[in-house]
Amino acid sequence: MFDPAQLAALTAVHRRGSFDLAAADLHVTPSAISQRIKALEEAAGTLLIRRGQPCTATETGLRLVRHHEEIALLNKALAEDLHAQGGPAHLRIAINADSLATWVIPALAATEGFLYDILIDDQDFSLDLLKSGEVAAAITSHPGPLQGCDTVALGRQRFRATASPAYIARWFPKGLTAEALSQAPALRFNDKDRLQAQWAAQHFGLDRPLPSHRLASSHGFVDACLYGLCWALNPEPLVAAHLESGTLVDLSPQDPLDVHLYWQFNRLTARAMAPLTAALLQAAKVL
Repeated sequence: MFDPAQLAALTAVHRRGSFDLAAADLHVTPSAISQRIKALEEAAGTLLIRRGQPCTATETGLRLVRHHEEIALLNKALAEDLHAQGGPAHLRIAINADSLATWVIPALAATEGFLYDILIDDQDFSLDLLKSGEVAAAITSHPGPLQGCDTVALGRQRFRATASPAYIARWFPKGLTAEALSQAPALRFNDKDRLQAQWAAQHFGLDRPLPSHRLASSHGFVDACLYGLCWALNPEPLVAAHLESGTLVDLSPQDPLDVHLYWQFNRLTARAMAPLTAALLQAAKVL
């Protein structure tokens, strides 16, 4: 019903945010992209792209983007079944930063046939990207399953509340208390990050906002703790060596924070993504 070249143009504009970048990706002129979008909007009978900075798909446009990407994944699976040659398929997925920094990359590298478009989002919110159709799969803290999706449990990611010895001497000279935590600078990945607040509330009954720096980097979290900028919840694999050497200290060894993770993916394209799903399950055994 819809022209594949026009769907590809729509997808490129939405993913890249502009007609010029979409044209560069598809090796055509911006005028050709504009003509294809116009023709597709006429065929669909509605506006598909909101022009702006960036350009974004409308609700109907996003449905067509999802349709285009689903077809590409289905074609990939069919080509593999027929032992036919074909290029890699673009796969847009959402992954939380801490998983990306600790165990996910080996799984991605072990799975051939995809060009990954990775959105980094908090595990508590990545499901929203899957619901909207922005991604075909997501690592999330929600067991689901979301309608139209399948879910597999990956395991639990353990976090340790850590700080440098000098930081502890300065901010917790009388021990770790709710009052001391309410004064000591913490660290947040972004406004969605609630791990530090969740841990402080769960173990110390702290019901007030934590004074916090913001830094959107999992490895930056560790460095910030090492240099005494803050205390923070860090993935256990990233701080294990520092805890062993004493350059970082576990603020409360008996109180780790465990986040259970799940891989949710579009059921329609599950067969095409099966190798990646298997690789993620294998890689997640380190959790």
